[in-house]
Amino acid sequence: MSPNKIEIIGDCLAIQWPTGEESFVEAKTLRENSPSAENKGESDLFGNISLVRNSKKVSSIALLKFEKVGNYAIRIQFNDGHSSGIYSWDLLKELSD
Repeated sequence: MSPNKIEIIGDCLAIQWPTGEESFVEAKTLRENSPSAENKGESDLFGNISLVRNSKKVSSIALLKFEKVGNYAIRIQFNDGHSSGIYSWDLLKELSD
């Protein structure tokens, strides 16, 4: 179910759902749970999982902007340079619970 409205408010992503419910997900939670291959790892031909860790350290994670991806998700850009995670509506709902 696609949100009615999404905004960045301070260090949170605020989401208004069609049911009228509102969710607030902190930037740190979103960054730690990024569904990207960079964050979760990806397997090679032999099933070995490799992780690419960002060596850039940021004292506090902030949301810079987001963009819709089709009708099912958003991509978020963080102040540490990370922007490859695609957050589905289901994942955003799960992270806000």
